Amino acid sequence: MTTGTGSSAELDPARLRIALGRLSRRLKPTAAAGSLTTTEVDVLVAAEREGPVRLSDLAARVGLNPTMLSRLVPKLEQAGLVRRLPDESDRRVTFLQASPKGARLLGRVRSERNDALSRRLAELDPGEREALAAALPVIEQLAERLRPGHAAEAARKSP
Repeated sequence: MTTGTGSSAELDPARLRIALGRLSRRLKPTAAAGSLTTTEVDVLVAAEREGPVRLSDLAARVGLNPTMLSRLVPKLEQAGLVRRLPDESDRRVTFLQASPKGARLLGRVRSERNDALSRRLAELDPGEREALAAALPVIEQLAERLRPGHAAEAARKSP
């Protein structure tokens, strides 16, 4: 592994991480999200993707401590973007899921982000677009391998 020097064929993990982080951060702000913070949008995304999901599991998935999540959820509830659901077998447990209104908002956010990225991709030359298309499956696989719990799952599956 290199730290930024060497041939262009060498892969620099820091440079890749920084580039992906910049790309992600620059796509996050959207007009569709209105007054929601990026963290609130992240919670809504996770509630939609994983929901109904236990609040403790949701906190871990979005990288928040449960206290911080408990401060964000009421705002999302008041806006009608999420719903809390009790666990019928254990009343101490609460699940969260995106409401239909929350799902519609996320659709608009995703559309806005996709449109912004599409405009910039169109500015690339054909060779650059081809290189990105070729790298996409590898980036997707790498993202999956970085998912928490992936190593333990892979170890259980191997003979």
